[in-house]
Amino acid sequence: MNGTSFEEIKKEIRDAIQMDYIEPSDIPAIELYMDQVTTFMDQHLSNNKRVPEDKILTKTMINNYTKNHLLPPPEKKKYSKEHIILLIYTYYLKNFLSIGDIQKLLNPMIEKYFHAADTDSVNLTGIYSTVVELAQQQYQLNKEGLFKSYEIVHDQLQKDHPDTPMDESMSYLQDFTFVALLSYDIYLKTQLVEKIIDQIAPPAENTSAGDAKDTKDSRSKESKKK
Repeated sequence: MNGTSFEEIKKEIRDAIQMDYIEPSDIPAIELYMDQVTTFMDQHLSNNKRVPEDKILTKTMINNYTKNHLLPPPEKKKYSKEHIILLIYTYYLKNFLSIGDIQKLLNPMIEKYFHAADTDSVNLTGIYSTVVELAQQQYQLNKEGLFKSYEIVHDQLQKDHPDTPMDESMSYLQDFTFVALLSYDIYLKTQLVEKIIDQIAPPAENTSAGDAKDTKDSRSKESKKK
C-alpha cells in the first residue's frame, strides 16, 4: 500500500475489505439440490475470493460438514433455507476456527432452532437477519479502525525514522508493521472467540494438545483444497 496520499491508501483498504453479504431475502425459500446450493453460494460470495480459482463451497465440503454434524442431513437430497444459513456461518467460521469448535458453536443452534417455524419468536432466519444487520454496522466501525491503525503506523515510522525517505524499502516496512499490527488483533479476537466457545461447550478432560493440533491441521488442509 504505497499510495502517494492517505486518501489513496484509505481507498485501497476500503477495496481490500469489501465483502459480499447474502441478505436474508436473497436466500431461496424453496429447497435446493446440492448443485444448486453450491451455485447459489458461488454467485453471492464470489467477490470474497482471493483468486478466481478459489471455491466458495464444494460437494465434498458439504458432505464433510454433514459427516461432522455441522449440518443436518438433507431431506430427500434437498437443502432448506436453514441449511443454507448454517453453510453461510460455516463458510466464515472455518477461516479461523477448527471443525470441532464450529461444531460446538453451532450444535445448540441446530438443536434449538433448526426446525423452528417462521412464526416462532426465535428461528434461524430471524437470528441470521440480526447477525447480518449487526455485521454491516460492524463493517463501518472496522473500516474506520483500519484507517486509524494505518495512520498510527505511518506516523510512528515517520517519528522513528524522520530522515528516511519513503522509498520502496520504507514502504515495505510500513506494510509489514501494519500487517503485524493486524495479526495481533486477529490473534486476540480468535483467543476470545475460542474462550467463548469453551464456555458454551467445555473441552473434554481427555483432550490433548495433539488433538487440538489435529483439528487446526484439518482446517488448514481444507483451506488448501479450496
